[in-house]
Amino acid sequence: MISAKQLDANRRNAQKSTGPRTPEGKATVSMNALQHGLRARRTVLPGENEEHFAQLCADLEAEWQPRSPTERALVEQMAIDQWILARLARRECEAFTRFMAVDLLGDIAEKLMPLLERFSAQKARLERSFSRTLHDLEHLQQQRRREQAKQPAEPKPAAAPQPQPPAQPKPSPPPDISYVMSAPGTDTR
Repeated sequence: MISAKQLDANRRNAQKSTGPRTPEGKATVSMNALQHGLRARRTVLPGENEEHFAQLCADLEAEWQPRSPTERALVEQMAIDQWILARLARRECEAFTRFMAVDLLGDIAEKLMPLLERFSAQKARLERSFSRTLHDLEHLQQQRRREQAKQPAEPKPAAAPQPQPPAQPKPSPPPDISYVMSAPGTDTR
């Protein structure tokens, strides 16, 4: 329990601390709590290549060809899971290397073992998340294909009847004309 006098001093000191004021200062302090990046709000952390993450997203989109917003969200979740799994593998390797180098000191080893255990638990969660997301995406795409197969194919427009050549008028029967044969040498003119 602190005294009232100390509480009052703490409040006065807090008024003097206004935090960073420039955008650069705010960006710097926003990373103060970042230790290993496994629970970061940002997917791509400083020091990581945003183009590589964009390429991972593009590759997954090309492979899965999402057609709905839900499918796109599932593909994005798969990319995030893969990205963080790769980060985790790098951090785990770094921590294990440090652990092996300082194993003789004992004190540091006691701090790193819980970190390695957290890495292992986080890895299991990410792998389950990826697997579940993959399953959901496959199920959604299979369902979409079944629905498309059930729908009758769009009726093809009936072929327009081939234009018939105009009907030839039937020749009218010749008029009934009787010919009278004249005898040879008779001129009827």
